[in-house]
Amino acid sequence: MIAPLLDNNPPTPEMCHFFSNHCVLHPRSPIVADKLTPIAYRILKRSVDFSKSQHMRHFVQDYIRALYSQNAGEVVIKKFVSSVHGPGSGCPHPRVLPNLVAVCLAAIFSNFEERRMLARLNETPNSEKDLSEGTEETTHEKELQCYVTVLLFVSEYDDWRPVLAQLLQPIPFPTDALAHEPFIRSFRPVIECIGTDARCSSHQMVQAVRKGKEGWFHVYCPSSPVCTDDGQTWGYMLKTLLHCCCRCKWFLSQLTKKQLGACLLLALRGHSAAQEALCLMLEWELIEQEDQKMQLVSTLQSTASGRDNYAALCQRQLHLRELQQKGGPRKLTLPSRSTDADIARLLSCGSFGNLEVLSLAFTHVTSACAEQLIKLPSLKYLNLWATQFSDTGLLMISEHLHNLQVLNLCETPVSDKGITALSSMTNLRKLNLNSTKLSAQTFEVLKQKLPALQEFDVRYTEAW
Repeated sequence: MIAPLLDNNPPTPEMCHFFSNHCVLHPRSPIVADKLTPIAYRILKRSVDFSKSQHMRHFVQDYIRALYSQNAGEVVIKKFVSSVHGPGSGCPHPRVLPNLVAVCLAAIFSNFEERRMLARLNETPNSEKDLSEGTEETTHEKELQCYVTVLLFVSEYDDWRPVLAQLLQPIPFPTDALAHEPFIRSFRPVIECIGTDARCSSHQMVQAVRKGKEGWFHVYCPSSPVCTDDGQTWGYMLKTLLHCCCRCKWFLSQLTKKQLGACLLLALRGHSAAQEALCLMLEWELIEQEDQKMQLVSTLQSTASGRDNYAALCQRQLHLRELQQKGGPRKLTLPSRSTDADIARLLSCGSFGNLEVLSLAFTHVTSACAEQLIKLPSLKYLNLWATQFSDTGLLMISEHLHNLQVLNLCETPVSDKGITALSSMTNLRKLNLNSTKLSAQTFEVLKQKLPALQEFDVRYTEAW
């Protein structure tokens, strides 16, 4: 009886409230699919200002959540998205996509707003920790996955993808959503669909909307704290952007300035697009510092595919051959998230006889990398800040790296057992043991046995 009345008129706030209540209280009722579906369709197909018609937005949100609660909820959601799109290659209703996306974005925003409210009510500074054991967190996660699922199926339609990309380019989510690993992980396929689309109108939208803002290309960067796939999604986007017809050199110059470390890390692991990017940086002379050029060459030489790419580059740019004959770089900084395997791969190729400065700060290395470090006899500066380098590695490098002058062990798990061995490194001039397990007694012994020691940092230790 109600449906004919709504053919030409939108539902009133009272009607929407009644429909929403039914969806919430009886989500698996046949009435939801049979009677409320046409109403939801009509709302999505019309020009609606949801800021003024929030009752309609709330109803559609509750309706979608009711569909998701059915058995095989994802299949039901897929059928729903397919039905509002239509059977053709293009959706005949231009308002469906922006309305549907607006509904989902508002729901996701509200989801995290409710989490913050509950956190304040519980008087806990960390809602993730306390709510993860409760029913509220489970409910929030299910609701979140529901609306992400809708966006995922929306992104699969070619005609919708460019518009969806534009709507998502400004990153319309709160900061806590971008720091929420389950959300970033489940939303990743949506960004992959956009970032690997061959059309510039789609894949260019993963970059920042304007200077000073971050885009999805930055969010999924391997050096980003929220990256959960070791840069796989970022690598897909990088490949597409490298072959885009729009300002490729400008893109490479920005990549060189802001995300060179991520490129180095993926190239070290054999990623073809990252290796191609490094070759283009060398070919187009986007790298000015000689040591940085040497690091790019060393990274390319660490894998078979990288060597092939660099050999092909040298055929085009004969002057680059000289970089191979200079004994390697003098300075080397590994990207964050580099592992022991990455270091072994890098240092096992080419010559590093000239290497004097090595920074492994904030990487994921452990004492296992010491076997590679002792092969660097010229090393004078070693930065291991915030790594898992422990006593075992310290005992090993103290026996071999006698030329070392600066050593940073800040925030590492080293203790007196390994620190005592540093007394044999008589060339040490600067030593950082901030936030380690150094005792006052061991520090006094070190000062006596290291006459060249000029600067030391023992803050937040027993010796402080």
